[in-house]
Amino acid sequence: MKKVRVTTAIMAMGFIGLTAMSCKDGKAEHSEEATMHTEMNHEEGMNHDEMDASNTMMDSDTQNSQSKQVLADYMSLKDALVATDEKAAANAGKKLENTLKNFKVDSYTSDDQKELKEIIETATEHAEHIGRSDIAHQREHFQMLTKDITDMVAITGTANTLYQQFCPMYAGNKGGAWLSMEKEIRNPYFGDKMMKCGKVQKEIN
Repeated sequence: MKKVRVTTAIMAMGFIGLTAMSCKDGKAEHSEEATMHTEMNHEEGMNHDEMDASNTMMDSDTQNSQSKQVLADYMSLKDALVATDEKAAANAGKKLENTLKNFKVDSYTSDDQKELKEIIETATEHAEHIGRSDIAHQREHFQMLTKDITDMVAITGTANTLYQQFCPMYAGNKGGAWLSMEKEIRNPYFGDKMMKCGKVQKEIN
């Protein structure tokens, strides 16, 4: 009987030991799985953040590219009017009209999208008129177009410093404004007749 009790006690201790080891191993495995799961989630989170950052950069690049092209076309039109070149102004107006029609507003906020759509609609109409009008009418529409482009820049921003310039003599002394990338006054409303008429009202950065 004593032998049986000792044997039973040894077996019981062995079972308890095995159970303890098994639990310990189970905990270790569970701990390792939890660690791996946490690391995987962390990596996925990093990848998600990196994708968001990449998409933001792409949106930013798209915005900059589009707004730069609008300004480039506008400046070409302004220079054609400075030179009193009706044909060049018409071509620049058509090019600007096409650029505005293809302008994507998706990457802007909902409020900015709404405002941009309204601005683009009226700016496109003025550019269209410039593309098929004589020099006098081209200048009239350029005056109204300038307001639209200025409002647009307030939303899209500009990579270059712009100079808002103003000639008080245009339109029966009501005046006309325009945007330029140079401080020097070169009047698009009078050309050679009054090339230096005007002043810088403000800088837009």
